[in-house]
Formats: sequence, C-alpha cells, structure tokens
Amino acid sequence: MTKWRTLLLATAAFNLSFLIWFSFAPFTGPIGEEFGLTTWDVGLLASAAIWSAPPGRIVTGWLSDRFGAPKVFAAVLAYVGAFSVVSAFADSYVAFFLSRLVVASAGVTFVVGIQHVAQWFPEEQLGTAEGVYAGVGNAGAAGGALLLPRLFGADWRSAFLVTGVAAIAMAVVYVLLGEDAESEARAREASERASLREWLHVATRYGVLALALAYVMSFGLEISMNGWLPTYFREGFGSGLVVASTFAATFSLAAGLLRPVSGYVSDRLVREGRDVLPVFAGRPREQWTVVCLSWVVVSLFGLTLAGETGSVGLTVAAGALVGASCAFAEGAVFAQVPAMFPERTGAAAGIVGGIGTFGGIGFPLIFASAETTLGSVHAGYAAVATLVIPIVLLNAWIARPALARRAHAAGPFDPSPARDRADESDD
Repeated sequence: MTKWRTLLLATAAFNLSFLIWFSFAPFTGPIGEEFGLTTWDVGLLASAAIWSAPPGRIVTGWLSDRFGAPKVFAAVLAYVGAFSVVSAFADSYVAFFLSRLVVASAGVTFVVGIQHVAQWFPEEQLGTAEGVYAGVGNAGAAGGALLLPRLFGADWRSAFLVTGVAAIAMAVVYVLLGEDAESEARAREASERASLREWLHVATRYGVLALALAYVMSFGLEISMNGWLPTYFREGFGSGLVVASTFAATFSLAAGLLRPVSGYVSDRLVREGRDVLPVFAGRPREQWTVVCLSWVVVSLFGLTLAGETGSVGLTVAAGALVGASCAFAEGAVFAQVPAMFPERTGAAAGIVGGIGTFGGIGFPLIFASAETTLGSVHAGYAAVATLVIPIVLLNAWIARPALARRAHAAGPFDPSPARDRADESDD
C-alpha cells in the first residue's frame, strides 16, 4: 500500500458507511406510512440514528490505535451490513427501530478512517488528506438521497438489503487490502500509547474539549440535517419523496465535497504562516476554525429567514450554504486534531468525533418541535444558531496564542501533570 491507495480505500469505505448510516432518510415517508408514524416519531428516528455514535466513536478511536484501523473498520462494516439486512425483513416497528439502531453505528467508522489516514500522511498534508477522506466520505449521505429513491422507489426493504450486502463485501476488501501504517514502527508506537492513562490525558486537554464542542455545532448539525431535511421539505413545502430527497441532497453535497477545501486552506495557512484573524497572531489553524464556526451561526439564521419567505429555491440555496459552512468547520477541526496529537490520533479523533455527534441527537428534536414550540417549522434553525454561539466564543478563547500553544498539554483536569510538563517542554 501507499498513502494514496490507503486514502482511496478509507474514503470508499467511509462513503459507503455514511450512505448506509442515513439510508433511512429518503424513505421516512414510506416507512412512516407502513408503521403509522407521526412527525415526532420520524424526528425521534432521525435522532436515534446518532445514539450509538458518541460512545462508539470514543471506543473505536482507541481500538484503532491499539489494534490497527483495518481490523476495526472491517469488523464494523461486517456487523452493520448484517443488521441492515435484518432491518429489511423487520415485520414490526420495534424490530425495525432496534435493528436500525445497530446499523446507525456505521457512523463510528469516521474516527477509524481518520486514524488510518493520519498513520500514512505527513503533518503538512494532514488537513488536505483528512478533508478528502471525510468530505468525499460524508457525501455518501447525498449519494443515498439521490440514488436510493431513484433505484428503489418507495421499496426501502430492497434498499436496506442491497446496501447491507455491499457493506459486508467492503469489509472483506478492507481486511484484505488495508495496512495499519506506513511503517511497523509507527503502528507499534500508536499501539503502545493506547492505554487508559494516555486516553485520559488526551480527553482532558483544552484543545480536545474545545474542538469536540466545535464538532457538535458542525458535524452534529450536518448529520442531524441529513436525517431531517427530507422531512422538512416535505412538511414545510409539500414536496414529494424524490423531490424532497433531491433538495436535501444539495445540503449533503455541499457539506461533503467542500470539506477538503477547508483542510487545504488550513494546511496552506500553516505553511505560509498567514494570519486571517490578527488578534490570534501565529495560530493560523485556530484562526481558521473560529472563522468557519462563525459562518455556521450566520448561515443558520439565513436558513430560517429563507424558509419564512416560502421560496423553495431560496431555501434550497440557503441550505446549501449551511452545508458549506458545516464542511468548512469540520475540515478546520480535523486539520487541527491529528496535528495536535500525532501519536494519539485515534484517541483524540474518537473523543472529538464522538462528542461531536451529540448535536445529531439533540438538534433533530429541536427541528421536529419547532412548529409547536416556536410557531414555525423554519424557526428551529435560528434556535440552534442561538444555542451554539457560546461554542464559538469558547474556541475563540482557546485560540488565544498564550493558551493555544499549550492547548494539547494543559487542561482543566490533570490526571498526568508530569506528562503535561514534558509536552510543554517540547514546544
């Protein structure tokens, strides 16, 4: 293997994982009709798709460091594929709901691939490589929204069966072709550092805590909208199944395909030593993250305003801008994570990626209840924008040069102060 073939393998596997993760979204209408679901039930299903991701990502990030990404990726794909097949034959909503909970753990593969790519690429290419991996991989949700309704119509059972078999096949490919790292020494170092003490050290650093919350408002928002937008366009504008899914796909495409651009920008700012926010001089990756997070807030308010006009075209365009803002924020965050913890990327990615998915659990519930509590189905986006402003302010505080230089070593809790001092001396 080379680093480029590793990137291609990880990206293809994650793209399929993301497609499977949100393969239910285009079929919420037919599924709701068959099982007699309300709009709230559909919102709960969208939320439930995220439940296993927070603990699952934390665990699989550590497992990837300890045992190597190929083994972990293949294992997850295999059982996710098996339960996708099971869900295709569910004869009750309870059986369907429980099997899809297991399928939803496909989302944990993100941190596995992050660790795998980081083990093959040098620091100066990390932002771009991780952006390509995550961005093209995330576009799997758009692929599902565009392709599945067209290939299978309203036949969600066939869709879940076929995608499940595809996941099992990809598991076999990954275990046969994947290699842990560019060298045995690098793989061995990651494995030896995968201890509880090391995990606790990473989990309690300021940098990880701030980036995890930044991922709540970027990736958490993205996955919540992947599951919610088909319902939103159907309920808010009376769109049909295929049309609503197509509108929703514009968000997913923007959220996926633009992520590499942000990673590249972060890399380039570092190489050129360029400041985009002079108040945080000398910390270009952190500056770029704060800029991108601010864009998320502004674009969410814009989506509410666009929806209130009643114009479908304007709302689709505003949704694409929200998707772009999520992509840029995610790319900025995961340009920082492996650069901050090069020897413990799996653990750091697992924590940031795991906590970040909590947004996907809570945000759909806000969206689904907006019409009742706020008087408009469009107002949920503005409500979320208001809630995440403190996260932007926290990341701006961490981005101050005096703290940013030590964000990988300092934290509110210090279970390993000796290690902190050693890390600081390396600066």
